[in-house]
Amino acid sequence: MPLPAAWTTKYNPAFAYYIYYVYANLYTLNKMREARGMNTFSLRPHSGEAGDVDHLVATFMAAENIAHGINLRKSPSLQYLYYIAQARRWDANDLPAHVLTLDPNPFCSQIGLCMSPLSNNFIFLDYHRNPFPQFFARGLSVSLSTDDPLQIHLTKEPLVEEYSVAAQVWKLSATDLCEIARNSVLHSGYPHQVKMHWVHTEYWKMGPEGNNIQKTNVPALRLRFRNDCHSEEVVLLQTGAAGHAARKGKDA
Repeated sequence: MPLPAAWTTKYNPAFAYYIYYVYANLYTLNKMREARGMNTFSLRPHSGEAGDVDHLVATFMAAENIAHGINLRKSPSLQYLYYIAQARRWDANDLPAHVLTLDPNPFCSQIGLCMSPLSNNFIFLDYHRNPFPQFFARGLSVSLSTDDPLQIHLTKEPLVEEYSVAAQVWKLSATDLCEIARNSVLHSGYPHQVKMHWVHTEYWKMGPEGNNIQKTNVPALRLRFRNDCHSEEVVLLQTGAAGHAARKGKDA
């Protein structure tokens, strides 16, 4: 692949090419800004709304969150990757104080799906075919968002519109709605201190340990269930990988 400065063909580069160079340049820029005590930028592209499924591969590797992601319904293996990659990557004690202040979400490796079913219904996918309820039930980190609210939504509160329609059509409970709202805060670019205020002083922890029910209204039982299911999947993968390595060692 030629470098961007040497791209001379009449065809646009592939989506993955764009994502890689945006990611690489943002990484360099963020390191410079961080060293100067400035805030940093997150890569949160549209991905998986239209186009090839391999767009979601590129954003899985590079993005913090993505908008839409409805095409994950076409690839169970990719959908599983977006689910399993929710393990926290760092411990707060391992990070310098200025990172805690500047980085809006330094603790999580989960890739959130910020979905807008009403927008998809208007452009690409009928509301009743939207995979949001399946993704949510399976434990993917999903939230509701707005997209082109001036064109698509009919009220002055487009986000409330998304929540109210989703609640009615998919019969979401109060616990469901609160969990989705909690995910939204975790997905957001709000500073560390704001997330501590709205979720928990240690919001980056998995399960109920990272949740304050007085703030989120999400029961500990729901988050323990999510965490237990995810942990069992991780153990299953680790066991399979260990068995494969052992067999490979014997063959060698």
